[in-house]
Amino acid sequence: MWTDVVDLNEFYRGPLGKTARHMIRLEIRRVWPDVGGDVVAGVGYATPYMKQFAGEAERLIAVMPAYQGVTHWPRGEPNRVALADETALPFADMSIDRLLLVHAVENTEHLRDLMRECWRVLNGAGRLLAVVPARRGLWARSERTPFGHGKPFSRAQFQRLLRDGEFDPTHTSRALYVPPVRWPMLLHAAPAWERIGRRWFNTVGGVLVIEARKQVYAPTPARTRPVMRPRLLPVPRPQPVAGRLRTGD
Repeated sequence: MWTDVVDLNEFYRGPLGKTARHMIRLEIRRVWPDVGGDVVAGVGYATPYMKQFAGEAERLIAVMPAYQGVTHWPRGEPNRVALADETALPFADMSIDRLLLVHAVENTEHLRDLMRECWRVLNGAGRLLAVVPARRGLWARSERTPFGHGKPFSRAQFQRLLRDGEFDPTHTSRALYVPPVRWPMLLHAAPAWERIGRRWFNTVGGVLVIEARKQVYAPTPARTRPVMRPRLLPVPRPQPVAGRLRTGD
């Protein structure tokens, strides 16, 4: 079930959302240190994490699912957001270099169709980066944040999903070790929570950040097979029954 775009906007404007955005942005940048010249697309509600690529990527565009709703982005500039079904992304085949999924995987009811669309639009060297709620993390247990809605994943579960969708996982990390509470002093110490959590409590991070590359297989020559053509069989004409009287007899 999709979280409404109004609720997502409200969350990211608050102190807890700003903290989450900052911590996840840092992890995304660690995985993607350079996107220069790439076409970067976001699916779900990825816009809070895409601004850092402005002026670096060749093009930025976001797709928000119809059941979630859409909002203008970036603020004060021409709109770069499209409203579409997540199972029918408005991109040509192999037209995207990098695809960022945030608040998408855990909410869609058509997960395998979404992954198939991601495979279709990524080019041969494309990279997919998904941010999903971690099953063992505290954020997946708090309904006060968008990460507490939808289906959380373990590392093994999501990697299996990627392989089933013809992706090869290349990187897995975690972020959001700070508890999902609105205490100002706790949020102020979020960077320290991240350092301690990454070093000593790695398995309890609130979100998984998983990168994968598209699997592209060499084409296999088709075998020559006999063409099975349909055959038209004659239908026998009904014969008159012996002894039947004709009209007028």
